[in-house]
Amino acid sequence: MPVTIKAIEPVKSEIKKYVKFGIDLYDGNDCFVPNLVFDEVHTLLPDKNPAFDYCRAQSFMAYRDGKPAGRITAIINDRLNETTGRKEARFGFVDFTDDADVVDELFATAEQWARDRGMTEMIGPMGFTDMDREGMLVEGFDEMGTMATIYNYDYYPAHIERLGYKKDTDWVEYRITIPDKVPDKMTRIAEIVLKKYDLRILKYTSAKKIKEEYGHALFHLINETYADLYGYCTLTERQIDHYIDMYLSILRLEYVSVVVDKNGGLVGVGITLPSLAAALRKCKGRLFPTGWYHILRAMKGQNDVIDLLLIAVKPEYQSKGVNSLFFYDLLNIFIKNGVKFAETNLELESNSQVQSQWDYFEKRQHRRRRAFRKKL
Repeated sequence: MPVTIKAIEPVKSEIKKYVKFGIDLYDGNDCFVPNLVFDEVHTLLPDKNPAFDYCRAQSFMAYRDGKPAGRITAIINDRLNETTGRKEARFGFVDFTDDADVVDELFATAEQWARDRGMTEMIGPMGFTDMDREGMLVEGFDEMGTMATIYNYDYYPAHIERLGYKKDTDWVEYRITIPDKVPDKMTRIAEIVLKKYDLRILKYTSAKKIKEEYGHALFHLINETYADLYGYCTLTERQIDHYIDMYLSILRLEYVSVVVDKNGGLVGVGITLPSLAAALRKCKGRLFPTGWYHILRAMKGQNDVIDLLLIAVKPEYQSKGVNSLFFYDLLNIFIKNGVKFAETNLELESNSQVQSQWDYFEKRQHRRRRAFRKKL
């Protein structure tokens, strides 16, 4: 039977089936880490995701012999296009069987949807904003992923390239070995930076307090720091409120480092989290009936792998050694808690400033991801 394509209605029951396909396709794969089902469902529902205030999107599913065989979401971020002057669509949330007909029909449909709305190029895999998973895995297929990254089979890139997509940019990832103690050089630099710029490191034990004191400032800092990074679209106030409610209350606060100046102004923040990869695999991305237990145990119990989610530093303090303060603070906590490894997650291959941070540590570059671009 031929491949058929269905446009998915943006209602919870249909989106849940769409999300479920993206998990079921990897059943039995030891490296795949699912997203939380409810989180991905909410990301794709216009009444749940404030990015729809300025984004348009349509999800499609491919069927072969009446069975689900692929999925893709075409996205237009109008706000970013207005800023860049481009007519660019994105493809994201993409998964498919190793079937050329399925891939051809799936992408042809998404590309035509974009053309019909005046777009002249397509990039991906990307989400609505930088807060979504992005980048197709092109190296490291035998490495377990993280909660913040996409895993895909090794046949994906070949199909994408066959359709005429070319490399636009790459991200690399490192697995860092946590040392037995904070490197002496890092300690010296951190102590000099604290004194020279009259800075302080704040620690919190109350999620409510950190939200009240620095919640909005934190996301405004992320906007300011990441504004020029590949594909970044600054978050709106409604998105900031959304992410404050979603994320700040679940952090393990001892793994968060806040740096402020003498007046209490936010200078930088480092956010890390115990790895949830194994827990998400056990519960297949579902909180119930027992998923919450696995996730809570990974968050609060002993966990020897940490995810380095983000570091953001005000532009005027960059290249002044402020980054060393986060490691000066957090490494001691990691060591005390028995953490052995840290996952850097995505960093642009061209960002030598970020990668130079890892020169203090034993490291292994173990995954690479790619964004592809095609003229429509």
